[in-house]
Amino acid sequence: MSIKDITIIITSFKSDEKVKKCLNSINDQCKVIVVENSNNLEFKKNFEDKYDNVECIIAGDNLGYGRANNLALKKIKTKYALILNPDTILNKSTLDEFIKATKLLPDFAILAPKEQSEYGKISNDNEFESVNSVKGFAMFLNLSKFQDIGYFDENFFLYFEDIDLCRRLKKENKKIYLISNLKITHLGAQSSDENIYWERELTRNWHWMWSTFTFHKKYNGYVLALLISLPKLFSSIFKILIYVILNNKNKKEIYCKRYSGLINAILGKNSWYRPKIT
Repeated sequence: MSIKDITIIITSFKSDEKVKKCLNSINDQCKVIVVENSNNLEFKKNFEDKYDNVECIIAGDNLGYGRANNLALKKIKTKYALILNPDTILNKSTLDEFIKATKLLPDFAILAPKEQSEYGKISNDNEFESVNSVKGFAMFLNLSKFQDIGYFDENFFLYFEDIDLCRRLKKENKKIYLISNLKITHLGAQSSDENIYWERELTRNWHWMWSTFTFHKKYNGYVLALLISLPKLFSSIFKILIYVILNNKNKKEIYCKRYSGLINAILGKNSWYRPKIT
């Protein structure tokens, strides 16, 4: 096992500066596939000219997180894949720690940094902790463990794809671990460049609500998903009214997007909303 057995995947959307910083932190002996969710051919030229180890796929449209990652995963020839958000920075030891872990935990399906205990039950400070799920900003995949379940559910455009994937793995009794020695800097909610901040915020709020309902419907049924989501629906309506009264257009627009995302999910519509960016 060496660095050459790993392919790194970065899915981006108008994230040029973030992608550049991420790539600069990656050992140039490691193959990288960047999937750009736009039709920006210059993005491909710039990065492939600068980095010999990088292949850029121009999706031609905004495919979303899961579908774009699947596009790259289906091209990979290596045994392992490391999925990174654009707003991550690897430490010099990161890939070596992954390699070490594959030897100690050969039966793993996913490895991830330990600094993300929201989704996993951490019982102590052992070097490795078995958990139910991990966040999607840095996921190290043992690709042989995915042959029978597939990769990301492409119905999710944004949010819950990582939790859904982990849940399907655990159902098949496959192993997910957090690693305490693994250090990856994650800026968080900064995967796109700052000049599209507002559209990113609207998109995030719409899809958070859509994906929340859809995830619960998938695993708990429509009625329970509705019961879980009704407080969020009423809260969005209340806050829309409040911000209309206060004449706060930005806050009103945020909660209108939340309301819209949830209503569309309740009505069984696809996750159609996309940022209005040329």
